[in-house]
Amino acid sequence: MLARARQSLTYRDLLYNLVVRDLKVRYKHSALGFFWSLLNPILLMAVFTFVFTQLLPSDRARPAFPIFFLCALLPWNWCASSVAGTLGSVVNNGHLINKVYFPREMLPLSVVLANMINFALSIPALLLFMVFLRPNFNPTLLYLPVLILTQVLFLTGLGFFLSALNVFFRDTSVLVEVGLSAWFFLTPIIYDAKDVAGDYVNLMYYLNPMASIVANYRDIFYYTDTSSPDPLFMLRTFITSAILCALGYLFFMRLSRSFGEEI
Repeated sequence: MLARARQSLTYRDLLYNLVVRDLKVRYKHSALGFFWSLLNPILLMAVFTFVFTQLLPSDRARPAFPIFFLCALLPWNWCASSVAGTLGSVVNNGHLINKVYFPREMLPLSVVLANMINFALSIPALLLFMVFLRPNFNPTLLYLPVLILTQVLFLTGLGFFLSALNVFFRDTSVLVEVGLSAWFFLTPIIYDAKDVAGDYVNLMYYLNPMASIVANYRDIFYYTDTSSPDPLFMLRTFITSAILCALGYLFFMRLSRSFGEEI
């Protein structure tokens, strides 16, 4: 696996071109271009803020709800877009796979990195809301690069599994489409993980690494307690994501030998 990874480094120019291609295709013929990376989450945030603060007011309403929601929605959008994109990344590039050799793992990886750039472009919108609604920035924002790396590892590992599986079982796309809807509600985006009843919160963290990642984002962007996030909790999430990435890579490498025959 390490030898294959070192070989892939020699194709970093190809990875760069694939990422650029994904970004260009996303915004092709779009009048606003990459500004949709800012507008899309802001529009969703406005809808959810109106619903939970005006239509369904509660005594437990979150102060600065736009920040509370947006800091979880942005990493979720990165996750959902990456899952949907990596799923067909190998199948949709069958014409390349059958014509020229290159490390096949570049395909799902490029999708994750392209969506990471979209995530990074949307961060200024969140920071702008923080300036107006909660200007006391938490110094734990310095953890942001660690969280981004953790999510890259998690999504890359998941992308390896899904892209390889979809080559042999095309029904995977249907299952993922349904699963994403359920996954959204099982991840603390419109609610706080701290409000989950009983031991279900621990079960959620163990079975859903994305819940841990979102909780960490919320700790650094929304909560002002400098003791959050817990470094051990972050480390556990990072290790889980790294293990998933390694397992996904091994799974992808094992099946990639037959991609040309199946596509």
